[in-house]
Amino acid sequence: MSESFDKQKMMEILVDPNVSSIMAELESGEKNSAYLVDKLQLPINQIKDLLSYVIEHKFVMVGQNNGNETFKVDMDKLNKIMESDDNFKNIVDGLTELDQFLN
Repeated sequence: MSESFDKQKMMEILVDPNVSSIMAELESGEKNSAYLVDKLQLPINQIKDLLSYVIEHKFVMVGQNNGNETFKVDMDKLNKIMESDDNFKNIVDGLTELDQFLN
């Protein structure tokens, strides 16, 4: 990906339990802020703070719909970073090597 963001930082944020629970809600489609506040029991300012880096780099878009603030995840962008992440390959390679050593 030729994006101008810190890939390691993005991965750390995406696997954060609070952020991943927000992202899980957004995977099924656009959600308004009232839904997220009610579902996650977090104030909207905290949700925005947690998502600030992913919003800044357009992994999550914030918009308006009938006067309500909405959040939508860019699934293509999210899938690309997950598929291209070398860290997962290194983890799998390490586990394979450990398995071979133990057997």
